[in-house]
Amino acid sequence: MKRIIFLLLLSSVLFSCKHKDNNLPTVAFVDAFEDNTIVQAKTGFFDALKKNGYSEDQKTINVIYRNAQGNIPTLTQIVKYCISQNPTLIATCPSLSTIAAIQNTKDIPVFMMVSPTPTLMKVTDSNRNPPANLFGVSEELGYIDTSFALIKQLVKPNSGKLTVGMIYNQSEPQSVEALKRISSLAKQLDLNLVSLPVNSSADVQLVTQSLLTKHIDAFFANPDNTVFSSFETIIKTCDNAKVPVFTSEAGLVSRGAVAAYGADMYQWGYQCGLQAALYLQTKSTSNIHWDLVKSHGSVYNAKAAAAYHISLPASFVPLK
Repeated sequence: MKRIIFLLLLSSVLFSCKHKDNNLPTVAFVDAFEDNTIVQAKTGFFDALKKNGYSEDQKTINVIYRNAQGNIPTLTQIVKYCISQNPTLIATCPSLSTIAAIQNTKDIPVFMMVSPTPTLMKVTDSNRNPPANLFGVSEELGYIDTSFALIKQLVKPNSGKLTVGMIYNQSEPQSVEALKRISSLAKQLDLNLVSLPVNSSADVQLVTQSLLTKHIDAFFANPDNTVFSSFETIIKTCDNAKVPVFTSEAGLVSRGAVAAYGADMYQWGYQCGLQAALYLQTKSTSNIHWDLVKSHGSVYNAKAAAAYHISLPASFVPLK
């Protein structure tokens, strides 16, 4: 009898709390995997919300946070769970989460970050229109050119023409598009490009080691979710072979790459958060559209640069 009374009281408390929470907007945030780089975008997103009066600590929003830890079936389950909770909006990071979200809902606004444009993600319709419920901040591939060209400026070839290696995930549209762009750029710069495909993070070490047997002078880490999640493996393998790593992602520089011209991940998330805050304030998307990330910068890793005796232009800022 006491147990029944206790359960009834507990149910009453839970119901009351749920009823109270339901008066608040709910933000569902979906991460595809654990990563030291893209987590900066999540921080920026919630900082922007807080600055505009929306914070779980201040009890002005409910937050549902889930991380798929790199498992695609789990990611799909997470997205479906979030949708079942009828959130006010879904924030997604990076592109894998964005694609999963827009594949499963056409009604709930999806605010993307650390994602390429809808065209690069191949989520537009036959008229090249993005999903009507897709908002947030994305990136084109033009910035990659600046980062890749750095290699020719800063690395001396061991012999003959400079050879650059890279890996790419053939199942990620933006990774394939990046490879096409880099291949074209390599020809323009008169560089040898050696690229090998990977299917998952489990393949990265073996494929990177295979790439190093091609006598590459430098490794280029392109914007690829598999590269993001396995970057420590890439850095360790390349450093052991005395091959410097360059990238187009500023966040990867803090994790050991020599230099990059790329988007500031924190500001990317912050820019997306400002959009989400506007939606929470107005309850309308009529004046909100997906946008390109605005904050880019040239950064370098002082320790990595010193290890490879590379001097960076004065315009590059050392990461702390």
